Amino acid sequence: MSHWPVSNWTTPQQFVILGFSGWPQGLRVLLFALLLPFYLATLAGNLLILGLAVLDATLHTPMYFFLGALSAVEVAYTLVLTPRMLSGFLLPPGGQVVVPSTCAAQMGLFVALGGSECLLLAAMALDRYWAICRPLYYPQLMTSGLCWGLLASCCGGGSLLALGLTAAVFQLPFCHGGLVNHVFCDLPAVLVLACGNRDLQERVLLAACLLLLVLPLALILLSYTRVLVVILGLGGAAGRRKAFNTVASHLTVAVLHYGCAMAMYARPLSSRSLEEDKLVSLVYINLTPLLYPAIYTLRNRDVQGALQWVVSPRTPGTVRQADGT
Repeated sequence: MSHWPVSNWTTPQQFVILGFSGWPQGLRVLLFALLLPFYLATLAGNLLILGLAVLDATLHTPMYFFLGALSAVEVAYTLVLTPRMLSGFLLPPGGQVVVPSTCAAQMGLFVALGGSECLLLAAMALDRYWAICRPLYYPQLMTSGLCWGLLASCCGGGSLLALGLTAAVFQLPFCHGGLVNHVFCDLPAVLVLACGNRDLQERVLLAACLLLLVLPLALILLSYTRVLVVILGLGGAAGRRKAFNTVASHLTVAVLHYGCAMAMYARPLSSRSLEEDKLVSLVYINLTPLLYPAIYTLRNRDVQGALQWVVSPRTPGTVRQADGT
């Protein structure tokens, strides 16, 4: 229990997001100039994949349905976090002042979008498992209605967990002021300001990690392990190569996403360095979302073909054939 008087256990009237406001102004301006192109490229890449998945009829399959949904979540995730982080580099020292409702909204949206992405990656793994391990039953299993149902479940599950988690955090008493030593109102950075039973706070963070990280990751690893076993047993080299490239892209994205998330959140509060967390946040906010569209476009022939079809000149009435390999 905290040694602060109970009378000081109040919710701050405002939170101050410190970000990198203590760094020299020249360095902050340099970081802004370096990270702004990453932000624009991330938006462009994910919007491109989303547009291709919607407009190209040959990509109207369950796999690209989920890929387009993942890109849409990444666009929203980028819009929620990155503009405020970039603006913080240009503001005078002292941090950004936000009211508790804004801080709660930041945390809730971040958890909801991150949680939805975790569940979407699990849904993509399930789709690949059925497509490769149950090919005869795949058209009956993965219907349009099921795709939309899985998408709604992923977004609804992430949103419900975010709502409950954010409400639980902001009902805690605060006795360490409202200085958030991060680039946004991240869960651990706000939890360390709370008073009371630290074990309870640790359990809140552990429960979130278990539901959003451990369980979906276990499902993904089990699915792709089975998929890889089946791929190795395929007779044709061309089919084996295409299936392996698809699985490799999905698995690479999953490893990047879950690796960054577990490195950030699957640690006790007592062993954390918020300064280190801020530095790591530059990677998972700016670099990791940029890698996702690059991985999918560089390793995916269907997406490459759709992109070439859009940008290359063609005669009226020409119809592009889907890659049958």
